[in-house]
Amino acid sequence: MEEHGIDGEVLIADNGSTDGSQQLARDAGARVVHVDEKGYGNALMGGIRAARGKYVIMGDADDSYDFTALLPFVEQLRDGADLVMGNRFKGGIKPGAMPPLHRYLGNPVLSFIGRLFFPSAIGDFHCGLRGFRRDSILRLGLQTGGMEFASEMVVKSTLQGLDVREVPTTLSPDGRSRPPHLRSWRDGWRHLRFLMLYSPKWLFFIPGFVLMVVGLVAGTALTFGPVRIGELAFDVDTLVGASAAVVIGFQAMLFAVFTKVYAAEEGFLPESPRIRKLVSIVTLEKGLVVGGLLALAGVVGLVMSLVHWQVRSFGQLDPRESLRIVVPAATALIMSFQTIFAALFVSILGIRRTRESSIDVAAKAAEEAAERVTREQRV
Repeated sequence: MEEHGIDGEVLIADNGSTDGSQQLARDAGARVVHVDEKGYGNALMGGIRAARGKYVIMGDADDSYDFTALLPFVEQLRDGADLVMGNRFKGGIKPGAMPPLHRYLGNPVLSFIGRLFFPSAIGDFHCGLRGFRRDSILRLGLQTGGMEFASEMVVKSTLQGLDVREVPTTLSPDGRSRPPHLRSWRDGWRHLRFLMLYSPKWLFFIPGFVLMVVGLVAGTALTFGPVRIGELAFDVDTLVGASAAVVIGFQAMLFAVFTKVYAAEEGFLPESPRIRKLVSIVTLEKGLVVGGLLALAGVVGLVMSLVHWQVRSFGQLDPRESLRIVVPAATALIMSFQTIFAALFVSILGIRRTRESSIDVAAKAAEEAAERVTREQRV
């Protein structure tokens, strides 16, 4: 900071160190902020809120990053970036600085999933050295308190359309005398879980769509008779499985819509124009009509199965014949109720969109009070 004329401070966010390093930091001129909540994300958010500068550069205090080489971050921030990520794979990883499991599997795979799920070009989602505009990050409403905080910052910045950039960073071996807090499989799963939960399209919609299409194709073919592929024969047993695939896939797609609408309403995800358009098109009335038509098709199928039974004098039936009628009919009935319940639920979520916000209520109350005062003055 002295070398480059930067007006700044060194801030330490501490949430429970027992080695006396807090006093060492104070003696060296740093400002120490105590954070009650445990966890990587909680410590960082406590420090970000307490920071006084326009820009914040965060990093682990374990000698793994060179804090005298931060000028590239500052230059990108001054150039208009909202978030500047370090990239250890471009800058260099010194021998012993990163376990092989993290270097060749964990970080590359999770970063690839992050780029796949979200429109991000970041190559190192979990680099602990990053700089950002303090106000931009605070507006994101980051909520995770653990190691997944690193992914949340990148994901939300990308979804909100912030200017996210990347600079090469060198990673050195950890200088601590004790094992790190990071737990490879536990924290890796938390990162993966977060990425999936913040991408309903990949978690629910795409798998559900694929499952439903496969089920529909297989079910339609098997409704007219057995299907042979080489020496394999597929019959009514597979038809039942195809029916289950259709129902499960359809439910997963509905969950994707529910999650998108709810997350946008609560501010977890930005509002999606496509979902908003879909919700405006798929009204309660249309959902009831579609659900009613599916129910009618199911009832017609059940009636046909009764006629089929009557033709055989209500005696024993051949499952290979009767199930070709009953299974599609039952599937249509199940999907009819799914459609009706989904339309009702989306309509309930839509009530929140038409409800007055607290700001609207306050403004209306102020207007009424002003009108009341004006009337009293006239009297």
